[in-house]
Amino acid sequence: MLQLDNIRAGYKGTEALHGVSMWVDAGTIVSVVGSNGAGKSTTVNTISRLVTTYGGRITFEGRDITGLGPAEVVDMGIIQVPEGRQLFGPLTVAENLRLGFHRQRRVKNREAAFRDKLDYIYDLFPRLKERAGQRAITLSGGEQQMVAIGRALMAEPRLLLLDEPSLGLAPLIVEKIFDVLSGLRAQGLTMLLVEQHADEALALADYGFVLSVGKVTVHGPGVELRSNAAVTSSYLGHAGAA
Repeated sequence: MLQLDNIRAGYKGTEALHGVSMWVDAGTIVSVVGSNGAGKSTTVNTISRLVTTYGGRITFEGRDITGLGPAEVVDMGIIQVPEGRQLFGPLTVAENLRLGFHRQRRVKNREAAFRDKLDYIYDLFPRLKERAGQRAITLSGGEQQMVAIGRALMAEPRLLLLDEPSLGLAPLIVEKIFDVLSGLRAQGLTMLLVEQHADEALALADYGFVLSVGKVTVHGPGVELRSNAAVTSSYLGHAGAA
């Protein structure tokens, strides 16, 4: 579905990715792990066309998207849950979710379709239904992350990009987020997950890539990377994983 071939990208003329190649097959979760500054968020932002590309090619469903702008890739169904959530604080939960639905411009009976999709999000995150009329700025970090994921899902993504969805969250909330992602994968949604919790990310992933200083150092099935001695010692903080 998604292919990055020898991507060089960065900021203001300075490369942060040095020949990155990776792929995401339809219906799978691919995790990208690595230390701070490895280029994980830059990779996601490059796919979303928020970062300048200096070389290489990005294809999505067979189409070269390297030269497209952010709005164009969103229209193709590449939707990002950004690091830090980036909600509209003065708006309510329901209003933030409605913003995600604006991509569905060609849907007939839009209000009925919006309500159906909203019910789906509330089923995933029942707490958001309780907070529907509450301003986003007043929510806890975990609740804000649920809104950010819900907003992205309202856009009916073909590929969901998640940039550090567990950042700053309590362990129980992280577990809830990962349970939801597992359920979405079971429904057939394709995801690229950038995550600081490498162990959990690789446990969830069908396939994984390890980045270091803007380069892919190792890749393979998630279960194999979790038992790779070099990966576990550098990123997982233990000697191995069952």
